[in-house]
Amino acid sequence: MKPSPYTIHYDNLRAWLKQQRENSGLSLRAASAMMGRHHSVLGKMEQDRRKIELSEFIEYCEVIGADPHEGMDVMINSLKTSKLV
Repeated sequence: MKPSPYTIHYDNLRAWLKQQRENSGLSLRAASAMMGRHHSVLGKMEQDRRKIELSEFIEYCEVIGADPHEGMDVMINSLKTSKLV
């Protein structure tokens, strides 16, 4: 079994993050520059190759203009949906 950062729930969150960044009009490199991080770090977060730390998630949301509460709702709804199946 894959560790928790690689579950479908995180996949849903990663997809939401990427969509929010794209909606903001920021490239991965632009967002990473605003965070002071190398673009590969954020790329790995979006591509299921790196764990999403809560503090980074919140900071990333702030940079791309996304509401972190909405992102948490994505994760919560994913978890609830899987329990119904």
